[in-house]
Amino acid sequence: MVSQADLQGRVLLNVADGVAHVRLNRPDKMNAFDDVQFKALAGRIDEIAGRRDIRCVVISGEGRAFSVGVDLAALAESSDLRDLMPRTHGDANLFQQCGWGLRTLPVPVIAAVHGFAFGAGFQVMLGADIRVAAPDMECAMMEIRWGIAPDMGGIALLRGLVRSDVAREIVFTGKRMKAAEAAALGLVSHVADDPLAVAMEMARSIASSSPDAIRAAKRLLDLPWETDAATILMAESREQTALMASDNHREALTAGMEKRPPVYRD
Repeated sequence: MVSQADLQGRVLLNVADGVAHVRLNRPDKMNAFDDVQFKALAGRIDEIAGRRDIRCVVISGEGRAFSVGVDLAALAESSDLRDLMPRTHGDANLFQQCGWGLRTLPVPVIAAVHGFAFGAGFQVMLGADIRVAAPDMECAMMEIRWGIAPDMGGIALLRGLVRSDVAREIVFTGKRMKAAEAAALGLVSHVADDPLAVAMEMARSIASSSPDAIRAAKRLLDLPWETDAATILMAESREQTALMASDNHREALTAGMEKRPPVYRD
């Protein structure tokens, strides 16, 4: 039986000034995912989803890598990793929640990626809204090499980032890509020598805006890409109507007229 302390220690969470920093914390295994790591990350995602004081999330990995993927010994031995059919988190199972769950959080998520992002780690990275990578970062959808297919929302996440043929090549070949190639394909948003510093600076900037506007924008951007224009336009109008009637909108206007930083309420 895994204790709550073990779960919380495996994926660390620190919240300051509206920014949640989530850190994969299995550095001795380069943050390889076993059943404990999956449960710990899914638990942190659930925790963040229920908090109103968080306006942006940064996810990173401790040690030499973001994550090298699934712990192969755990994959071979754990029965938990083979029970994939139960929908434990809405449309997703426990493992999909670790990738898809990041994308469906109500606030923006930024991944700061260094070292390796393979397999499960790659799919967690793809779950972020924005991805900042170190120049020497390597990423790959490794599942094909182990006789399995992407299973953490990777296909759904890839579909909105790259062309269909590019997604197919990534999945079919399991090829390794450095940050520059990943950025050229659209898998990485920025390449930076210190990805965590860049991600945290961006997150603090995002968190300085109205939390109502941040969440509304995330809902609009999360509409399926195939949504027709009429539906998107109506969704925009619905969100904007609510925002313009909000206390935080009035605070933004007042602060602007008074030439001071706004003080928003979560």
